[in-house]
Amino acid sequence: MTPDPFVLAILLTLLTGLLALALTDTTVDGVITGWQGPSGFWKLLAFSMQMCLILVTGHALASTPLVRRQIAAVVALPKSAGAAGALVAFVAIATSLLNWGLALIVGALVAREMGRSCQRRGVRVHYPLLVAAGYTGLMCWHGGFSGSAPLKVTTQKDLVELLGAELGARTAPLSTFETILSPMNLVISGGLLVLVPVVIWFLSPRGDDEAVGIEVFDVAEDTPPAPVTPETVPERLEQSFFVTLLLVAPLAYGLALYFVKNGLSKLDPNAVNLVLLTAGLLLHKTPRAYLKAVQDAVAGCSGIILQFPLYAGIMGIMATSGLAKLFAGWAASTASASSYLVLTFLSAGFINFFVPSGGGQWAVQGPIAVQAAEMVGVPFSSAVMAVAYGDQWTNMLQPFWALPLLGITGVTAKDIIGYTAFIMFVAGLWLMGGLVLLG
Repeated sequence: MTPDPFVLAILLTLLTGLLALALTDTTVDGVITGWQGPSGFWKLLAFSMQMCLILVTGHALASTPLVRRQIAAVVALPKSAGAAGALVAFVAIATSLLNWGLALIVGALVAREMGRSCQRRGVRVHYPLLVAAGYTGLMCWHGGFSGSAPLKVTTQKDLVELLGAELGARTAPLSTFETILSPMNLVISGGLLVLVPVVIWFLSPRGDDEAVGIEVFDVAEDTPPAPVTPETVPERLEQSFFVTLLLVAPLAYGLALYFVKNGLSKLDPNAVNLVLLTAGLLLHKTPRAYLKAVQDAVAGCSGIILQFPLYAGIMGIMATSGLAKLFAGWAASTASASSYLVLTFLSAGFINFFVPSGGGQWAVQGPIAVQAAEMVGVPFSSAVMAVAYGDQWTNMLQPFWALPLLGITGVTAKDIIGYTAFIMFVAGLWLMGGLVLLG
């Protein structure tokens, strides 16, 4: 077991400050100023809110009646344990490529309902493996449309905010067709969509003696709220679809204008959140239902709210002290163009244990990766995706984002860790091979 990520963020802040004092000519005053100054502690407030909304709006969309009905239809399909596990993984990964917050909940719900459906139909499955399959979307999300790193390099403003004025000014923004929709990512992320379900299929039990059904675990039953008949004018407004449409209509119109003007090439976190907000409102139908869904989701933001200021402070220390430039120079001097992407991927996987948020990790590692790529001569787009792949890869051993899944499915981390570790190993070979051959 590792300490809570908030504790790790505090220790990482201390380590960064000590390294700055030891390896650069900065002073204690300089470290504190860099940590709390304009380039430090409060620099990522807008980014923090974007990441919170990606989680909350995705979570709220996952809880809509339509999504739950689709889940019920999907889990009735498999006739064998292998097919059940493979289908859970496929749905989890496909959903994660749309939005990681959505996948976090959909993957858990599909795994749980698959376990219940198979129990009712007499299909003997290994329930912890189904749950592991439901978590695999968190190993693939950063190559999708909510990937923090690819979405934060589409505008010059975001680049300057992350990289600083000097490096940001000489770094051109990247279209999503160079990152998320690039041939390299389509092959790598599309390959995971096939590879991981196949691995789950082969790990599935072949006999009843290997099966462990959902009945062994303490899985809470859903208790849908009892319908309330509105009696007062405020209650009628809270449960009015018309009131929802008053917000949905301009949101949808604004989105149409955005995509007519930009297409998918300049997709950013704000656009992703608007899509999820609009869809969630429309599918929940009433303001009260959507508000309840958001209230249920907000608890998951606590880590982002607490940790992002610390990540921003780490960025500030590294930028103002020259530590980021020093690390980038070391990376460039020890790596060739061919090995740089693999080393970046592996280091990102390691850093993810300390900075479990993809957005937070990009804020901390992004400036180093970009500067080193510039020195080595590696395409900026490939460096971005190497960080993205490494960050998502070790989520299979990182318990931070598994907490909602474990709560919904009733299993513990030790029940699934053996499966997720093996899946991570196989996927790691695929990811590194893709970076070497296609990056």
